[in-house]
Amino acid sequence: MTDDASPVTAGSLGDSPADPPADSPADPPTLTQKLEAILLIVEEPHSLVSLATAVGAPVPAVRQAIETLVADYDGEGAGPRRGFELREVGGGWRLYVREEHDGLVAEFVGTQAPARLSQAALETLAVIAYKQPVSRGQVASIRAVNVDSVVRTLLARGLVTEVGTDPETGAILYGTTDALLVNLGINSIDELPHISPLLDDVDTVGSDGLDDARAQTYPQRGFRR
Repeated sequence: MTDDASPVTAGSLGDSPADPPADSPADPPTLTQKLEAILLIVEEPHSLVSLATAVGAPVPAVRQAIETLVADYDGEGAGPRRGFELREVGGGWRLYVREEHDGLVAEFVGTQAPARLSQAALETLAVIAYKQPVSRGQVASIRAVNVDSVVRTLLARGLVTEVGTDPETGAILYGTTDALLVNLGINSIDELPHISPLLDDVDTVGSDGLDDARAQTYPQRGFRR
């Protein structure tokens, strides 16, 4: 009696012609995935041209991908509406928490363990307090350092807020909040020490002037963010 069955060879079990090799590379990221990755980390709204440059795609394709993401986040497809939205502000695009969740986010941030502001944060806060409304770029010019993470901390602690956009550049402008007044024990920004002449020119102010501003504005208050 002969056996007509085909022999079992190594690697033949569980495989099919349609199965990809085990070491096949993952699918390349799509344009919308690339845009999401960029939008998750940007601190300022970015124009379509800026986003197109970042992902290496034509502007029309980026515009269409942005529209797809907006519709997806707004729940216009099969999925639910997200807790965040992709919004155009000042000619640029950025992710924002939806307005109905502002209270929840503020409460969550408020329950986090307070920590003392660093010297860099105090200096940045002083610049915003005296120069408001002021853009992040102007603050960075005054302090001669990158202030992205510091401004993010001040925003999270509710000490500064977005108050508008620059009509020429589209940059977000920042100002202080009532929470700052409460922490400083004053009723108005007008009650801050009169040191504004030190900050008149954002291109020439040195760090010494800001050190003086910080020392006068926050004298041994144990200020907490």
